[in-house]
Amino acid sequence: MEGEGSLLSVADLELWRGQRCLFTELTFGLAPGQVAVVTGANGAGKTSLLRVLAGLSVARAGDVRWRDQPVNKLIPPQRAEVLYLGHLDGLKRELTVVENLNLFRRLWGIVEPVETVLEPLGLDGLAGRAVRTLSAGQRRRAALARLGLSQADLWILDEPFTNLDEEGRALVEGWLRRHLRAGRLAVVATHHQLRLGGAGQLRVEL
Repeated sequence: MEGEGSLLSVADLELWRGQRCLFTELTFGLAPGQVAVVTGANGAGKTSLLRVLAGLSVARAGDVRWRDQPVNKLIPPQRAEVLYLGHLDGLKRELTVVENLNLFRRLWGIVEPVETVLEPLGLDGLAGRAVRTLSAGQRRRAALARLGLSQADLWILDEPFTNLDEEGRALVEGWLRRHLRAGRLAVVATHHQLRLGGAGQLRVEL
């Protein structure tokens, strides 16, 4: 349900794929420090929902608002408050790991050097390698390194633990805990049980 003090509010959302209704009347709200965990079978509409929440797609009906503004009409400073990481890596394959991360760093206006997130992810020895030469697990770590740099208030993450080993998963969960303790929010589609300590979790079952 949508609660008072929600920064992200979803009201009566209805989403279709072709001629099939994925879900209808979906309503919930997220306040600072809360995470919505989106679960459901393959094809249930998890990725479609996350893209609507990020303002990248439009639902058949309903309303999604970030800080009381329609999410698909946010102006650039407001859009910078929302980070969407899809299940694809979203990296330029011909660029190196460092070049990719520096691209995002400049776009986001972040002062912190990218090297601070490479070592925890085990990427310091791969910084100069082109993304196309990396394994699936290494590419996923490089993509998730953006979380360590991001200062966005809302993280929208689609299956962030895919191709990660236990060490990588623990690191990402640690970043999520830190993000939520700072009074920020997250929406995470995952098949994994999140280990986030006392963080307020809202389950969205599709």
